[in-house]
Amino acid sequence: MNKLGTFIRLKREENNLLLRQLAAKLDMDVAYLSKLERGERIARMEHLPLFSEILNVPKADLQLFWASDQIASFLTVFDDKKEAIQALDLTKKDLLSFF
Repeated sequence: MNKLGTFIRLKREENNLLLRQLAAKLDMDVAYLSKLERGERIARMEHLPLFSEILNVPKADLQLFWASDQIASFLTVFDDKKEAIQALDLTKKDLLSFF
């Protein structure tokens, strides 16, 4: 449930950036960025374009991971995994009819 944070950490390391260096480029607190990477916080949508630019990754990839994390977070309200999957299936059907 932390696809975005894991992806950001991977790309940061591929770009040979220390956590504090990336945080400075993002004008973000190091502790906050660390929590994003560990999945303890979810990035705000408005952060994605800057992550995209600095880490040289497509914004669409970041949006996909962000959305996946958001959806997974919402589904944690269910005690039963089966019910969560049913809710996800219903949403998928709605989206398919929308597009």
